[in-house]
This record gives sequence, structure tokens and C-alpha cells, in this order.
Amino acid sequence: MNYADIKKADIANGLGVRVSVFVSGCNHHCKNCFNPEAWDFNYGKEFTDEEIDKVIKELDHPYVTGLSLLGGEPLEHINQQGLLPLLRKVKQQLPDKNVWCYTGYTFDNEVMGNMFNNWEETPELLSYIDVMVDGKFEEEKKDIKLRFRGSSNQRIIDVKKSMKNKKVVLYEFE
Repeated sequence: MNYADIKKADIANGLGVRVSVFVSGCNHHCKNCFNPEAWDFNYGKEFTDEEIDKVIKELDHPYVTGLSLLGGEPLEHINQQGLLPLLRKVKQQLPDKNVWCYTGYTFDNEVMGNMFNNWEETPELLSYIDVMVDGKFEEEKKDIKLRFRGSSNQRIIDVKKSMKNKKVVLYEFE
């Protein structure tokens, strides 16, 4: 897996100060995507154990709330495979850090209805994700007043509650 960027103190992609990993590779190609260079699976640099250790080091500060996964598309199959070692290490070493994942796929139909049953990585990956912002960016539904999403069709989902209840449960801000 390749990555496009790692932001060490991101406040735009989830609650609090976050470390954000922008993976490379996306098949959605949303009109007016904010990161079209990351559509290419070969863009950027290889995501190695060294990068994983750097992310862990940046997360290991009391002012950092958690990790955000963006893209590109974190839930492309090859990216799930590349992100699993990172998420395992985060949850093992820093279990109090939360994980947000931004995906163009819909949680109920594409993630749970397809990936969960067909890709061995997906159930484990989802077990490490706390919040998922789902749905493709849709230019005609763009709304700059929305919190942590670009268009009104996108949802902010509490993954743990959704898995437990077997239906989409929206994340509630405190």
C-alpha cells in the first residue's frame, strides 16, 4: 500500500487533534474530489513498518485524540490489507486513542453488505474503527457548514453501536 500524506496535528478530520493518514488509491473518482492525486494506487510513498512506527510516535502525546484514515480510499481491499498492521499496533499500544475512517463506500450496503462477508480483513479492520464517515462526496450536495464531511449525503456513523445493533447508528457529538 502507498500513502499520499501523514498529517501530525490535524483538526479538520475528526474530533480533537489527530494524526491523519491519507492512503493512495481510490476507484470512486468523485467530481471535485479534494484529493484527486491520491486516486492513483502508486502515488506517494510505500507505507512501511517505519511509517507505522512514526504514526504511533505522533499519536503517543496526551493532546492527540486519535487517528483518522482518509484517502484515496482506506477501504479499497489493498488498503485494508496495508492499514491492518497499523490499526493492530495502535489498539495494542494506545488503546485509548479513537479511530475515524473516511470512506466513499456506504456502511450498510457496501461495507457490511459486501466487504464484511467477502474480505477476511474487513471484520478485523472494523473492530478497530470507532467512527466512520461514509458515502461518496457529491458536489451537488456540498455544504461547507457540515461538520467533518463535505456533502449532505455523507453520514457520521458510530461503528461499535452499529455493529452491535446490526443497523446504522449515527455518531452523537457530546
